[in-house]
Amino acid sequence: MKRYFLPLLLAAVISCSGNNDNWTPVGDRISTPWAEKVSPKNALPEYPRPQMIRKAWESLNGLWDYSIKAVDAAAPQAYEGQILVPFCVESSLSGVGRMVGADSVLWYRREFKVPSSWKEKVLLHFDAVDWKAEVWLNGSLLGVHTGGYTAFSFDITGQLRKGRQELVVKVWDGTDNDEQPRGKQVSNPRSIWYTSVTGIWQSVWIEPVGKAYIKDYNCISDIAQSSVVVIPEVEGDADEVKVTIFEGAEGWDAEKGKAGSKIASSSVEPGKPITLEVPGAHFWSPDSPYLYPITIEAVKDGKVVDKVNAYTALRSCFEMIDSNGHKRMALNGEPCFQYGPLDQGWWPDGLYTAPTDEALAFDIVKTKEWGYNFIRKHIKIEPSRWYYHCDRLGMMVWQDMPSVAENITAEPDDPNKQWGRKAYGTGWDYPLSESAKANFYKEWEEIMNQLKKFPCIVVWVPFNEGWGQFDTEAVVAFTKALDGSRLINSASGGNHRHCGDILDSHNYPKPKMLLRSNGEQIDVVGEYGGIGCAVENHTWKEDGNWGYKGLCENGEQVLEKYRRYALEYLLPSVADGISAAVYTQTTDVEGEVNGIMTYDRKVIKVDEAQLREVNLQVRNAMTSK
Repeated sequence: MKRYFLPLLLAAVISCSGNNDNWTPVGDRISTPWAEKVSPKNALPEYPRPQMIRKAWESLNGLWDYSIKAVDAAAPQAYEGQILVPFCVESSLSGVGRMVGADSVLWYRREFKVPSSWKEKVLLHFDAVDWKAEVWLNGSLLGVHTGGYTAFSFDITGQLRKGRQELVVKVWDGTDNDEQPRGKQVSNPRSIWYTSVTGIWQSVWIEPVGKAYIKDYNCISDIAQSSVVVIPEVEGDADEVKVTIFEGAEGWDAEKGKAGSKIASSSVEPGKPITLEVPGAHFWSPDSPYLYPITIEAVKDGKVVDKVNAYTALRSCFEMIDSNGHKRMALNGEPCFQYGPLDQGWWPDGLYTAPTDEALAFDIVKTKEWGYNFIRKHIKIEPSRWYYHCDRLGMMVWQDMPSVAENITAEPDDPNKQWGRKAYGTGWDYPLSESAKANFYKEWEEIMNQLKKFPCIVVWVPFNEGWGQFDTEAVVAFTKALDGSRLINSASGGNHRHCGDILDSHNYPKPKMLLRSNGEQIDVVGEYGGIGCAVENHTWKEDGNWGYKGLCENGEQVLEKYRRYALEYLLPSVADGISAAVYTQTTDVEGEVNGIMTYDRKVIKVDEAQLREVNLQVRNAMTSK
């Protein structure tokens, strides 16, 4: 069994808050190699949004004051201790390691200074807070945000005072209340359900902008026309928006890379799309992740009042019929067998939050080295930097929506079980309240709008295995209306409906379809495998660890099973029309020990060269004949 220890690099310091003596990781669980490099002076110091960069900014990550109070209690007059932001309060790296629960709230407080050179507007950014956040600056309520997975911002210019600023945040999280999207978080971790995540779990930061500024943008490429449509979103009064696209490179570095020669430039009134021609375009793919730098400028009275450095790519991800009449997933107009792992994005030391940016990229790097070409990001949304790493490294992504609820068990005499897997139209909707449905729609729209600028995402997955699934046809139509440039996997693993582009069947441990669409949809094996192996001294808990259909004794047994499932079962099904497959999973997660790597990322259980050889055989099966 191969043991893999990663050499670590200490990231540059952006800012800090507090004193190292007031913080230390808590608990006696396993930790990743990067955990020892985390401190209040370097808590995720990288620029959080590499797809939209401004030069001036400051991180507010570091030590904050915290208190956990009853849900109906007044704001604390004194705080209990310090917490390392942006690690959730339940995590080891937060320095707290406490559960909160729906009957309590988590209070944060810190002070900061705004550089005197920032003369116009100042924005305060929270990249993710789970779940309901109320924010005050210098005693004034800035606003309230609900949703645990998306960024939100406030213009704090009017609330600033001379000297130090006081920032206070109150967070409530109902976790598994069947009302809010929460993915695999539960109050009582067990089986495939994991430790809850409460509070700030992505970066907090400030930046200056002009009176009119670029709030966001989206890009839609057209490979047939060799063009890209850029849709800027401008806040404030601007006369025009100018977009310029430049020559780039494979794996172009948005933070350090230099743009090449200008390809095209155009200006329009705010609110209108801009089409840029890209003659002889390089198309993005896992084998050639070519990125084009772009700049977006807001102009007022002939002067540039705001500018962001961004990037995009040209690629298409639609369906097609191959020469044998099978409906296939296509990338850039060619059939592309998509093969990758289920990746849940959990960490033993940070839970939802990777300890460092190097750690965040590590799982993607290994997935690429193992010969996979896509990742199914399962029931979780990642920080923007994760998608940026997928863009630059060349890794396609299927993006799940975090579920509102688990599945539930039907009565024994109910002929139509809640989770229907072997026929269309079986399985019944989860009995969500109207408010829960509204939360789903609100957060799914915010998630899609935030992520759809990333070229790596090729498939949207609104539901998984009937977990909180409802009104599937309406949700698919809603998803399509928000983004018609990608495929939709309407119901991964069951409760199949005649909508969306993909029929997705789950089966453990062998990869096989429990239902075929007969050409109506693209047929994929959305989950299989789950080959378990517990590695001593590298498990979340001492006993009770599990994998599907028992545990292997060592990595050699894992690889033997993996090879057999891939070559004897999956490979022949490619010729029969199966267009993608997802292996469970990248890493162990808490009590699940069915990862290719251990939860702490210190042991890769199988021989990597042999794993890659098997994976490339499967990936190339569609194009080798």
